[in-house]
Amino acid sequence: MVNSIVNNVINPFIAMIFGKPNMDGLLAITFNNATVSFGAVLGAILNFLIIAAAVYFCILVPINKFRDVTEALLAKTKLAEERSKAEEEAAKEPEISTEEQTILLLQQIRDELARQNARNTQNVPNDSDTVAGAVAVR
Repeated sequence: MVNSIVNNVINPFIAMIFGKPNMDGLLAITFNNATVSFGAVLGAILNFLIIAAAVYFCILVPINKFRDVTEALLAKTKLAEERSKAEEEAAKEPEISTEEQTILLLQQIRDELARQNARNTQNVPNDSDTVAGAVAVR
């Protein structure tokens, strides 16, 4: 697949730009019957980059997407299990009848009123304390 893309798409574009379909002879320097071909190196680098992009987009991206979806499903399943456990625990506890709820509420009100009454009696001075305080001031 990648070779087909390189041979049938990329190389014709290179041929349009540089006039040669193969980059092996492009930028070649010959000295004392030794040829250094920079075009072949550029072609190999271009082929490597195309293969690397194909591997990344065709293999790694789908695997990462699949892993993310799997993690989301596992988290969703775990959350559903925790909810079902909480519901089971709530079902195990006996429900309080309305009469019992009323009694508990009245007991809480009674206790709160007793606390407020105790605070008020501590803050209000006795009548004898006020008279003695008034005499001492004069």
